[in-house]
Amino acid sequence: MTKDELSAWAEANGWQMSGEHLSLMKPRAFDTPIVRLVLKATVASLEIRKPNGKWEKVAGASYSKIVPDPTSGVPGGLGLDTINGLSSLMADNKDRLVFAKFK
Repeated sequence: MTKDELSAWAEANGWQMSGEHLSLMKPRAFDTPIVRLVLKATVASLEIRKPNGKWEKVAGASYSKIVPDPTSGVPGGLGLDTINGLSSLMADNKDRLVFAKFK
């Protein structure tokens, strides 16, 4: 995947820009990012915010090693499919963005 393809996938699945990074927001406090994708020139990193407010890198890969799953479309290589609760967090964020359009 390229940086643009990864960005397009993330935005279609509930991620939104917060500062300079695509982020998933905390449920019930949708102004606080708790998971973010850091997309650099040649690599992408997945970071999770620890309770003390610091970001911890949990996975990273070059774009050439990030391949979408043929059935789900979830990019492999960043650990997105192995983190507990990430799919439900993406669904919550996606639902909030969809319903925000109706207000």
